[in-house]
Amino acid sequence: QVQLVESGGGLVQAGGSLQLSCVVSGRTSSIYHVGWIRQAPGKEREFVGRITWSGGITYYANSVKGRFTISRDNAENTVNLQMNSLKPEDTAVYYCAAGPYSSDVLKYDYWGQGTQVTVSS
Repeated sequence: QVQLVESGGGLVQAGGSLQLSCVVSGRTSSIYHVGWIRQAPGKEREFVGRITWSGGITYYANSVKGRFTISRDNAENTVNLQMNSLKPEDTAVYYCAAGPYSSDVLKYDYWGQGTQVTVSS
């Protein structure tokens, strides 16, 4: 089993920055990807980005490319999502998720509880 706990959400003005963190624990040897996924009210879950657990290779959705950066600290078993130039449309609950390799960017075996990000205009 893998456990994920997100933190760092909050309220920020448009154009501002916020960093989310995801602490990963448990059977981390089973993890290939750690992803960030968000869900706005009344909308489908949306892929934000992901990183390979061992190699640190990142991949981003076009909607956040150039504004968001995912990094990992393997010593602390933490994956961070740095969000810059935030827009009101970035408002959502952000989830950290992990799992074995999958070509489906929304498919993960383990999910965190989510953290709310609200961007005011």
